[in-house]
Amino acid sequence: MRDLHVAVIGAGMAGIASVIKLREAGIDDVTVFEKADEVGGTWRENTYPGIACDVPSHLYSYSFAPNPDWSHTFSPGPEIQEYFRGVARREGVYERTRFGEEVTALEWADGRWTLATGTGFRDTYDVVIAATGVLHHPNLPDLPGLDTFAGAAFHSARWDHTVALEGRRVGVIGTGSSAVQITGALVDRVGHLDLFQRTPQWIMPVDNTPYDEAQREAFRTDPALMRQARDGLSRAFADHFANAVIDADSPAMALIEEACRAHLETVAADPVLREKLRPDYRAACKRLIASDNFYDAIQRPNASLVTEAIERIEPAGVRTADGELHELDVLVLATGFRVDRFLRPTEVRGRDGIRLDDVWKDRPSAHLALAVPGFPNLFLLNGPNGPVGNFSLIDVAELQLGYTIQLLDLLWAGAESVEPTPEAAEAFEQARVEATKGTVWVTGCRSWYLDDRGIPAAWPWSIDHFREVMQAPDLSQYRVAGAEVGAGA
Repeated sequence: MRDLHVAVIGAGMAGIASVIKLREAGIDDVTVFEKADEVGGTWRENTYPGIACDVPSHLYSYSFAPNPDWSHTFSPGPEIQEYFRGVARREGVYERTRFGEEVTALEWADGRWTLATGTGFRDTYDVVIAATGVLHHPNLPDLPGLDTFAGAAFHSARWDHTVALEGRRVGVIGTGSSAVQITGALVDRVGHLDLFQRTPQWIMPVDNTPYDEAQREAFRTDPALMRQARDGLSRAFADHFANAVIDADSPAMALIEEACRAHLETVAADPVLREKLRPDYRAACKRLIASDNFYDAIQRPNASLVTEAIERIEPAGVRTADGELHELDVLVLATGFRVDRFLRPTEVRGRDGIRLDDVWKDRPSAHLALAVPGFPNLFLLNGPNGPVGNFSLIDVAELQLGYTIQLLDLLWAGAESVEPTPEAAEAFEQARVEATKGTVWVTGCRSWYLDDRGIPAAWPWSIDHFREVMQAPDLSQYRVAGAEVGAGA
């Protein structure tokens, strides 16, 4: 049996899970490289007011680490971050993590990866697992004059908590999930809030019911009840959302749209404002936003929805195309993330010196959202073309880790390397592109789901199909070097 030396890039949700599941599989020689000084990934970096998860708490938890003490159905960001820190502490992840070590280069040679970091550290590894996530490179808007603004300006993922907000004039650019949550959280704190909307969003109403002490105590004392709660939420989430969006004509999709329309019609009282908030595309064509307070917040006397295009940023505020200057003290850029980065900007060179940047020059792709031909023993958790918008990413990472560990068994048994064949990756991509044609994502909107061709860069099949595919690798789809291996099921 071969000892495997494994590097994990990133100590967020998927990186923490990697350490735990690898150890359970008997692979304990694992080093995590984290560019920051703490675990948590998205939940470490995003600390803006109102941050919360849009997946129910008991579903957005590791299956192997249930948490009986969630405060709400959809828990706030700080609580989620503390959950990940607690799991990492209990499972020894901190002891295996090199903090402040940003991986700058990976190079495959002589059957191993040479990994280099910005501090000058270098070592070789048999396997690299990139648990770098999707939403971690802020997308900064190209707005004329942005650098001239005299007040405080920052991206929502780089929130400056030293900036006072009470009683001040605050502008928020964007109407995605972050902007919606920020609006609901800030409107009662600030003097005036301007929300600059380029595109209106459908808002799904949610009942964010708190769990009382009796419910939490029941979860603590009855582990079966916790499993039942998670399984029930998983099935409901799949039936009523994840499987709805992949079939634009499904009854479940029609119910989602009706709920969104009814929410807008009943809560937005002002007919002029209501029409400004009404999208001209189908619900869930863009990432569907869940909120229990946005429509109430944007109707407050001290809130304004600005729909005129932004012409430029000036020292005193935002000038819109109608000539009006919206004077501001603080400007928040809730403009999302660059979702095509994945483990980049790390310089990655695979077999025969091929560069990942060259392979991905048009757009990123990966076989089963996990691996790339020409880059042996490199696995991308929640990688390109994965179900980033329709499943719980914790479930995705756990399923991908189970699949990856079965491939690592080949290395453990003596193989030098494993990677998908170009033919398998191309066949998967062709089938994926064809399947996207039935999804709601192609029904007529611009969104970050769409690639340069206008094709959704996402998993277009059901969660049950994803689980089925992740059960066991079909080894006919892989090139395994250094060992005689037959095809698997």
